Amino acid sequence: MPGDPDSRSPSERSPSADAREAPLWLSLDILHEAGDWSRLGQRDALIEAAGRALASDARFAAHPPAEACVALSDDETLRMLNAQFRGKDKPTNVLSFPALERFGAASPQPLGDIVLAQETLEREAAEQGVTAAHHLQHLVVHGLLHLLGFDHETDADAGEMEGLEIEILASLGIPNPYGGEEQPPSVP
Repeated sequence: MPGDPDSRSPSERSPSADAREAPLWLSLDILHEAGDWSRLGQRDALIEAAGRALASDARFAAHPPAEACVALSDDETLRMLNAQFRGKDKPTNVLSFPALERFGAASPQPLGDIVLAQETLEREAAEQGVTAAHHLQHLVVHGLLHLLGFDHETDADAGEMEGLEIEILASLGIPNPYGGEEQPPSVP
């Protein structure tokens, strides 16, 4: 039937439509809290695609159903949160707040919240010579990995987390965000 989204080829569907169709364990709620995110046109679709790329990685295939919230905010909010929770009175690009408890047999389980600062994201993208869209997806993957228990406090932990980020982002066609001459690993 013309106009029926299911009658379109996969290349004609929007990423957000595919995200709703994918039988993956992760669902994302996206909140628009503060900042002028309008300059990043397809932000919700980009966030959903980043979540889908992480959730479809074979290492996480056995993860039970879970949900996370991605809050789009601004530098002032991230500055306040960073000061309150990390003792650093300055804005940052992304903060992750893992869920403090699980809720028995309830499904999906809450993973936690990710909060992004629009001004810092755009400034860093310009400084790094990458698109704001790619940087947004990198920060979403980075934040989700934190919610899943990954960290970068030691060199070994940082190497593991960055390796996961590079591979997941490569599945989205995004080059290695950590630079260097190396190309992103091929994704099967």
